[in-house]
Amino acid sequence: MATILPDPATSFGERVARRLREEKIIWLTTTGADGTPQPAPVWFLWEDETFLIYTLANAKRLAHIERTPRVALNFDGDGTGGDIIVFTGEARQAPDTPPADQYPAYAEKYRDLIAEEFQTPENFARGYPVPLRITPTKVRGF
Repeated sequence: MATILPDPATSFGERVARRLREEKIIWLTTTGADGTPQPAPVWFLWEDETFLIYTLANAKRLAHIERTPRVALNFDGDGTGGDIIVFTGEARQAPDTPPADQYPAYAEKYRDLIAEEFQTPENFARGYPVPLRITPTKVRGF
């Protein structure tokens, strides 16, 4: 499988790989009906060259993605304009993906946050029942 990720032997490639592994939050930007970018922080799992995100069933981002599947994702910078990593790609609903509480890698990554904010994985899965898959087509940063 071809990858869009930079070579992990480079400084930038190592940062991208580390942040995909370690970060808990990434900003997902969709496009509203009027063309306005709509950024929102989301939880994610990077696997198989895609981002897996679970969302609310009534989230406006679902209509945004249905209308315009091109999205951007970015990590927070370092506060001084550095450590910037931006992905662009295509988003789609992934109805064949199991619920979050039945997805071991996702449930493990967010175990502490789920316990703190939702008490149980089942509560989180009920609240965020719609899986999205985002396939990045480009990564850039500095």
